[in-house]
Amino acid sequence: MIRNLWYAVLESSEVKGTDLLGVTRLGERLLFWRNDKGEVVCFFDRCVHRGASLVPGKHYGDRVACPFHGLEYDSSGRCVKIPANGKNALVPPQFKMKTYPTYEAYGIIWIWWGENPPPNLQPPSFFEDLKQKTHWMTVVDPWDTHYTRVLENQLDVVHLPFIHHNTIGRGNKTLVEGPGFEWVGDCMFYHYAYNKVDDGSRPRTPQEVPVPDPTRDYKLETILPNIWQNRIAENMRILGLFVPVDETHTLLYLRFYQDFVKIPGVRWIVDKIFCWFNLIVAHQDRRVVVTQLPKTDGTGTGEKLIQGDLPIMEFRKKRLELKKRAQS
Repeated sequence: MIRNLWYAVLESSEVKGTDLLGVTRLGERLLFWRNDKGEVVCFFDRCVHRGASLVPGKHYGDRVACPFHGLEYDSSGRCVKIPANGKNALVPPQFKMKTYPTYEAYGIIWIWWGENPPPNLQPPSFFEDLKQKTHWMTVVDPWDTHYTRVLENQLDVVHLPFIHHNTIGRGNKTLVEGPGFEWVGDCMFYHYAYNKVDDGSRPRTPQEVPVPDPTRDYKLETILPNIWQNRIAENMRILGLFVPVDETHTLLYLRFYQDFVKIPGVRWIVDKIFCWFNLIVAHQDRRVVVTQLPKTDGTGTGEKLIQGDLPIMEFRKKRLELKKRAQS
């Protein structure tokens, strides 16, 4: 994982009221809770006193208390009370939890996973055309591999007629033209699939296919480090959050948006059907992707990539660039 980046890690609905939520993200034990303003707070879940988890502790509005010895922490992570020393005792400044900046919008919670965030820290990027949408349904699927392996699978247009031969890859379109590719920001890119039945012709190169394609709205969009959108049509989208649990485990959040059915009960049924179908497609992928070796990031592992893997090549190149930035 790369430091000093915004990672989507949860949906807003998972951090509720006065609950204390403990999860593993990016290989670390984290605590999420809401203060008395409803803002999401993220602590590295290790009490500075004796290292206990605060998850079984108490929530006091703008503070949380360790269940072991009752130390209380405010939203900034500062310890404001050590009961054993007396309620009026000063707390040494080194009694402070490690915290991560959070950002909440569009039903998603991000954390800025790094050290010493800059004073002008900007919010994470998101897809402009999804910002106004307020209706979706989400399913969460665990994968036993690195989050980049799961995300790269969504960049892979070569596998469609093989893994998905009876779902989204029907038609025996094994010849990969392009694929089309364009960067539209420092950490955002689009790619376009142009697969067709192999008629013996030479496939067009990425430079020869139309980018962008004025004849269709369909495209796939990625924002590093870990979100992706399948723009199926103006009124139907799939959002993917590739949430790193640790180096070999990922939670795939698949969110389905649609605007073509608006009657509440019928809409719920339609959403359920599409979420069920999305899971079927994801499990076709998962069956194979979890067998890839190594289970960690595939960059530099000696894979022999082909023209159709261009989006994966560009994704890995950008990750190397972001690693260098984080280390500088």
